[in-house]
Amino acid sequence: MAADSAVPPGLVRLIREDVLCVFDRDPAARTVWEVLTCYPGIHALIAHRLSHALWKRGFRWPARFLSYLSRAVTNIDIHPGARIGRRFFIDHGAGVVIGETAEVGNDVTLYHGVTLGGTSWNKGKRHPTLGDGVLVGSGAKILGPITVGANARVGANSVVTKEVPDGMTVVGIPGRLVRPAGQGRNRQDGIDLDHHLMPDPVGKAISCLIDHINRIEARLEAHASAEEAERLGHLTGVVCNSCGNICDQEDCGAADLDPRTPLERAVEAAVNAASLKQTH
Repeated sequence: MAADSAVPPGLVRLIREDVLCVFDRDPAARTVWEVLTCYPGIHALIAHRLSHALWKRGFRWPARFLSYLSRAVTNIDIHPGARIGRRFFIDHGAGVVIGETAEVGNDVTLYHGVTLGGTSWNKGKRHPTLGDGVLVGSGAKILGPITVGANARVGANSVVTKEVPDGMTVVGIPGRLVRPAGQGRNRQDGIDLDHHLMPDPVGKAISCLIDHINRIEARLEAHASAEEAERLGHLTGVVCNSCGNICDQEDCGAADLDPRTPLERAVEAAVNAASLKQTH
């Protein structure tokens, strides 16, 4: 991540940085000419740099019309009032929408289908603010005047309506923080593009429920075994071959010397009865 000087960069330098940063975040980029001619995200960003300059100087209709033409060509809708930092990259770009009061920091990356939208009809601040180094996965929606902290990541198709601390990861609908404080992904060596390495909070919750159920079942089995042992603990004697229970009569088991189980004897009796019926 390049260091920024205190002096605001000019328009040409901004566009140059926007083009060069593509090579750090898209391995498919080969030449500057290819980026300038084949990347709709670059086309939309160049148009926005121009329309934003017009917007700040009070030329509102020309700025809006240039933004409209850019959307017609690139399928990326960036309001000319949106404030976008340096080295901004929109990968693929189709369906990206950035509202009027949105603010985007430096070294931010968006994928296709991202919306930085508002949740109010008030004319004040109604769109989100993204800190430096934020990465937003495809299809994610960040809504309202919230702040997504520096180096945070938003998972694909997430819907974020609450603040996101620095360096954290948020996924799901509604968006949930899935990394506790101190385990964020603050990268010192550049932009973290491993946005596919997202935790699964739903899967983790189901796994915790299964573990909890297994512990409850184990406790119930142990309790049932203890009750059975307590019930039989006061009995003395031998195991009866007929009923399978502990009998108090000492000669109950001794009187029955047949080693077969009651089921085996019942089956044999049924077979013998059928044989006798057939002979008669």
